[in-house]
Amino acid sequence: MNPKIFKAYDIRGKYPREINENIVMEIVDKFLPRKLKIKIIIGRDARLSSPNLYKAAIKRLKIQSADWRRKLKIVPAGLITTPMLSFLVNYLKADFGIMITASHNPKEYNGLKIVGKNAMPISGKDVLQLL
Repeated sequence: MNPKIFKAYDIRGKYPREINENIVMEIVDKFLPRKLKIKIIIGRDARLSSPNLYKAAIKRLKIQSADWRRKLKIVPAGLITTPMLSFLVNYLKADFGIMITASHNPKEYNGLKIVGKNAMPISGKDVLQLL
Protein backbone atom coordinates (compact mmCIF):
# COMPACT_ATOMS: atom_id res chain seq x y z
CA MET A 1 0.00 0.00 0.00
CA ASN A 2 1.42 3.33 -1.06
CA PRO A 3 1.64 5.72 1.93
CA LYS A 4 1.24 8.68 -0.47
CA ILE A 5 -2.50 7.98 -0.74
CA PHE A 6 -2.94 9.06 2.90
CA LYS A 7 -3.57 12.81 2.68
CA ALA A 8 -4.31 15.46 5.29
CA TYR A 9 -8.08 15.27 4.81
CA ASP A 10 -8.73 11.90 3.18
CA ILE A 11 -7.30 8.83 1.49
CA ARG A 12 -7.19 9.00 -2.28
CA GLY A 13 -5.31 7.81 -5.33
CA LYS A 14 -5.71 6.69 -8.91
CA TYR A 15 -8.04 3.75 -9.37
CA PRO A 16 -7.12 0.88 -9.60
CA ARG A 17 -3.34 1.35 -9.40
CA GLU A 18 -3.13 3.27 -6.09
CA ILE A 19 -6.51 2.50 -4.55
CA ASN A 20 -8.65 -0.53 -5.27
CA GLU A 21 -10.99 -3.01 -3.60
CA ASN A 22 -8.19 -4.84 -1.77
CA ILE A 23 -6.69 -1.65 -0.39
CA VAL A 24 -10.11 -0.38 0.74
CA MET A 25 -10.76 -3.70 2.50
CA GLU A 26 -7.37 -3.54 4.21
CA ILE A 27 -7.97 0.02 5.42
CA VAL A 28 -11.48 -0.79 6.66
CA ASP A 29 -10.16 -3.92 8.35
CA LYS A 30 -7.45 -2.18 10.31
CA PHE A 31 -8.59 1.32 11.22
CA LEU A 32 -11.70 0.48 13.26
CA PRO A 33 -11.18 -0.06 16.97
CA ARG A 34 -12.03 -3.56 18.14
CA LYS A 35 -14.84 -2.39 20.40
CA LEU A 36 -17.77 -4.72 20.92
CA LYS A 37 -20.38 -2.33 19.59
CA ILE A 38 -19.90 0.08 16.67
CA LYS A 39 -22.35 1.78 14.33
CA ILE A 40 -20.93 2.83 10.98
CA ILE A 41 -22.57 4.66 8.08
CA ILE A 42 -21.17 4.06 4.61
CA GLY A 43 -21.93 5.96 1.42
CA ARG A 44 -20.53 6.52 -2.04
CA ASP A 45 -20.43 9.08 -4.82
CA ALA A 46 -21.27 8.63 -8.51
CA ARG A 47 -17.78 7.78 -9.83
CA LEU A 48 -17.68 4.67 -11.98
CA SER A 49 -15.33 2.91 -9.53
CA SER A 50 -17.33 3.83 -6.41
CA PRO A 51 -19.88 0.97 -6.47
CA ASN A 52 -17.09 -1.65 -6.44
CA LEU A 53 -15.17 0.07 -3.64
CA TYR A 54 -18.42 0.53 -1.69
CA LYS A 55 -19.29 -3.17 -2.00
CA ALA A 56 -15.74 -4.15 -0.95
CA ALA A 57 -15.92 -1.97 2.16
CA ILE A 58 -19.33 -3.37 3.16
CA LYS A 59 -18.13 -6.93 2.53
CA ARG A 60 -15.13 -6.41 4.80
CA LEU A 61 -17.27 -4.82 7.52
CA LYS A 62 -19.63 -7.81 7.44
CA ILE A 63 -16.69 -10.21 7.70
CA GLN A 64 -15.32 -8.22 10.65
CA SER A 65 -18.68 -8.34 12.37
CA ALA A 66 -18.82 -12.14 12.06
CA ASP A 67 -15.12 -12.77 12.79
CA TRP A 68 -14.95 -10.58 15.87
CA ARG A 69 -18.32 -11.77 17.21
CA ARG A 70 -19.37 -8.25 17.93
CA LYS A 71 -22.29 -6.03 17.11
CA LEU A 72 -21.13 -4.03 14.16
CA LYS A 73 -24.16 -2.14 12.85
CA ILE A 74 -23.54 -1.28 9.22
CA VAL A 75 -25.84 1.34 7.70
CA PRO A 76 -25.39 1.32 3.91
CA ALA A 77 -26.53 4.75 2.71
CA GLY A 78 -25.80 4.16 -0.98
CA LEU A 79 -25.35 7.08 -3.37
CA ILE A 80 -25.15 10.23 -1.24
CA THR A 81 -23.11 13.41 -0.86
CA THR A 82 -20.41 13.90 1.74
CA PRO A 83 -22.52 16.44 3.70
CA MET A 84 -25.34 13.88 3.75
CA LEU A 85 -22.96 11.33 5.28
CA SER A 86 -22.02 13.80 8.01
CA PHE A 87 -25.70 14.47 8.68
CA LEU A 88 -26.44 10.74 8.97
CA VAL A 89 -23.52 10.13 11.32
CA ASN A 90 -24.89 12.83 13.63
CA TYR A 91 -28.58 12.01 13.22
CA LEU A 92 -28.11 8.26 13.76
CA LYS A 93 -25.47 8.80 16.48
CA ALA A 94 -22.98 6.62 14.62
CA ASP A 95 -19.41 6.01 15.73
CA PHE A 96 -17.96 6.33 12.22
CA GLY A 97 -18.82 7.27 8.67
CA ILE A 98 -17.01 6.24 5.49
CA MET A 99 -17.60 8.03 2.21
CA ILE A 100 -16.25 6.46 -0.97
CA THR A 101 -15.20 9.56 -2.93
CA ALA A 102 -12.24 11.50 -4.24
CA SER A 103 -14.09 14.79 -3.89
CA HIS A 104 -13.08 17.33 -6.53
CA ASN A 105 -10.30 15.22 -8.05
CA PRO A 106 -10.43 13.96 -11.66
CA LYS A 107 -12.50 10.88 -12.54
CA GLU A 108 -9.57 8.45 -12.48
CA TYR A 109 -9.19 9.04 -8.72
CA ASN A 110 -11.16 7.59 -5.85
CA GLY A 111 -10.74 7.22 -2.14
CA LEU A 112 -12.22 7.42 1.33
CA LYS A 113 -13.28 10.22 3.60
CA ILE A 114 -13.66 8.99 7.15
CA VAL A 115 -15.40 10.73 10.03
CA GLY A 116 -15.78 9.75 13.66
CA LYS A 117 -18.37 10.66 16.29
CA ASN A 118 -20.16 13.95 15.65
CA ALA A 119 -18.87 13.70 12.06
CA MET A 120 -15.42 14.87 13.12
CA PRO A 121 -13.01 14.29 10.20
CA ILE A 122 -10.31 11.67 10.59
CA SER A 123 -7.34 12.51 8.40
CA GLY A 124 -5.75 10.01 6.08
CA LYS A 125 -2.48 10.54 7.92
CA ASP A 126 -4.17 9.55 11.21
CA VAL A 127 -5.52 6.40 9.55
CA LEU A 128 -2.02 5.59 8.25
CA GLN A 129 -0.68 5.79 11.81
CA LEU A 130 -3.33 3.28 12.93
CA LEU A 131 -2.33 0.90 10.15
